[in-house]
Amino acid sequence: MYFVYIIESMKDGRYYTGQTENIESRVKRHNSGRNLSTKAYLPWRLKWLKEFESRSEAVTVEKKIKKIKRRAGLEKFIQENNFRGVAQPGPVT
Repeated sequence: MYFVYIIESMKDGRYYTGQTENIESRVKRHNSGRNLSTKAYLPWRLKWLKEFESRSEAVTVEKKIKKIKRRAGLEKFIQENNFRGVAQPGPVT
């Protein structure tokens, strides 16, 4: 399974979108400062998550989300697409 996720910086509220096979380790990696694009905005929390059967599906949705340039548009997307609330790293149910 593959996941598309949106994380939110608890430092300044910015969002980051990505896709991965292992959501727990990916969020931990963001929070450890091992990602150049996210390390300046630590800590991060998981804001939205969706599971896909194939990587190609996940990449397609990730690209769609990354085309949303305005914060309001991204927040609308989160609310309209199975918003899960503010989740923390842990088992995905």
